[in-house]
Amino acid sequence: MKRVFLFFWLACAAAVVGMAQGFRNPVLPGFHADPSVCRVGDDFYLVNSTFQFFPGVPVYHSKDLIHWEQIGHCLTRKSQLDLTGADFLKGVYAPTIRYDNGRFYMVSTIFPGGRHFYVWTDDPTGEWSEPVEIKWTSGCDPSFFFEDGRCYLLWTNEYIRIAEINVETGEKIGEEHLLWSGLGGRYPEAPHIYKKDGYYYLLLAEGGTEHGHYVTIARSRELTGPYTPCPSNPILTHFSQKMENSPIQGLGHADLVDAPDGSWWMVCLGYRTHGYLQHVMGRETFLAPVRWDEGAWPVVNRDGTLQIDMNCKTLPQVPVPEEPLRDDFAEGKQPLYWSYLCNPEYGNYDLKSRKGWLRMRATPTTVDETGKTLTWIGRRQTEKTFHATTYVDASRLKDGAEAGITAYAAPLNHYDTRIVKRDGKYFVQAVIRIGLISHVEKEVALPSSKVYLRVEGDPQLYHLSYSMDGKNFIRLASQDYRYLSTETLGGFVGVHLALFAQGDAESVVDFDYFDYQTDL
Repeated sequence: MKRVFLFFWLACAAAVVGMAQGFRNPVLPGFHADPSVCRVGDDFYLVNSTFQFFPGVPVYHSKDLIHWEQIGHCLTRKSQLDLTGADFLKGVYAPTIRYDNGRFYMVSTIFPGGRHFYVWTDDPTGEWSEPVEIKWTSGCDPSFFFEDGRCYLLWTNEYIRIAEINVETGEKIGEEHLLWSGLGGRYPEAPHIYKKDGYYYLLLAEGGTEHGHYVTIARSRELTGPYTPCPSNPILTHFSQKMENSPIQGLGHADLVDAPDGSWWMVCLGYRTHGYLQHVMGRETFLAPVRWDEGAWPVVNRDGTLQIDMNCKTLPQVPVPEEPLRDDFAEGKQPLYWSYLCNPEYGNYDLKSRKGWLRMRATPTTVDETGKTLTWIGRRQTEKTFHATTYVDASRLKDGAEAGITAYAAPLNHYDTRIVKRDGKYFVQAVIRIGLISHVEKEVALPSSKVYLRVEGDPQLYHLSYSMDGKNFIRLASQDYRYLSTETLGGFVGVHLALFAQGDAESVVDFDYFDYQTDL
């Protein structure tokens, strides 16, 4: 009888999951900008921009558009992506992922220079090809559209432009056509084309990727136009009196995808604000249902707005393993969620010499410097309230060398809890870097070379702390979140919580674990 009851309970639970209504935005929290999505059968694949972080362009997989699991990166080799000299304004911009005839394509742009390129693979969980450079044009936000065995490149350069290309070589075939420049908002960008009910629909983002961002759409019976704007444009925006107090702002840079059941969905970027219209976690990936009747214009989530808690019919939900919040450095390889600044020197990261520890070799390059290879490894901040903790053995540091944990927004904007060796002694410091000012808020002598270091965040402040026993943490400093916000710094990325080592190249430091806990 117990077995019958258990089977009945499991069947009911499975049915509830399958019929689940609603979900929570963002579906990819933290720095996951410029989402692009495609479907292959029952599977969805999504990519995001990475700018100066490496590996480049993460690849995610989902069955329901809500639960995403990272399965790899498109750009994992320096031969694909050389980030020498890149800072938080440079690197990989706005990828698009598309699938055609058994092959996945990711097309993107490298800045500075606005050089378009693409890579391809038959297996998105594996390695991608060497880049095919599109040498005959430049701009930003390229996209592919496939039809009847032909490939078309869309891109932005004042206008939205289109030309057929040879997808094997990247060479242009035929003429270049101007399609549309949107409603007149600045920076018309992120073009994607979809064919439905005999129309070609051209989706754009306008207004710049700040508070005034929005999404517009136009259509034509012919691929090359002329395109007629939707009378209800913009079809997605929070730049309105109605949504001025929403915690979600900056919605734009969208992509549409149909599901196996015939429903349509939109992914887009946006950000959750701290306080008054400032954000530190970067642009994130949001999801919305789309009603798209035959021959009609698409309607996003009934009124062109989004919410944190979305109350709507979903696809049958298929949860995936949650991203681990703790890395004990015991697997012999780094989880996919870790990122490096620019191209790393992999020899500076050692998971073998001391089992269960990450050994990092210092470099003379510091966290204050731009565009150079430094010893730094980080993961995205995904919630306002969190604490990130590590245990450090600094016994092999040389005098003058430093190591620690940082809330890092940019080379000149970060908050660090560091261990420093000086005159053979060890000290813990709270270091606040704001623009041209670098300030040691507090320094405490340590009785040992081993110490717990922590960075915490809440809706108003970051806090820097240390502990000798891992239980009782002593606060060294606090600082306002706004000095790490995009509105203060500019740029396009979000805060990373990172480990670093700097100073004498003979110095090494061992990290026992990295633990990241949030309020969710």
